[in-house]
Amino acid sequence: MRIAVISAPAARKAVPDYVTALAKGMESMGHRVDVLDAWTEDGFRLPGYEYIVVTAEPVSLIGGKLPEVIPKILAAGSSLGGKKSAAFLKKNSPFTTKALSNLMRAMEKEGMLVNWSDIILSPAQAEFLGKRIGA
Repeated sequence: MRIAVISAPAARKAVPDYVTALAKGMESMGHRVDVLDAWTEDGFRLPGYEYIVVTAEPVSLIGGKLPEVIPKILAAGSSLGGKKSAAFLKKNSPFTTKALSNLMRAMEKEGMLVNWSDIILSPAQAEFLGKRIGA
């Protein structure tokens, strides 16, 4: 399966280690995985993927606010309606579940079918979760 992993850390920085571990787990199961940086990508390639995974980090410790690039990259990828997808959030505050709910809402607004969501605690757990995609 062809999978896009969108990395949306709270600030512009290199792809976090938990995102690369998640992609590594997916690749070990035979999937073709491309990691896209939400801060630099435009999102126009997203319709070409069979499965879309969005990984993010909350911007603030309270309130569950997400990076502003998430709605932009998802809106730019036209015809995402009906795409199977997963939402993963890096745990960094007590309001992580609210942020995960906000992420799923943003994805469903674009018509994506979020069939899996989880909170990532460590790169090892992310790799384990990646092995379960498409299984």
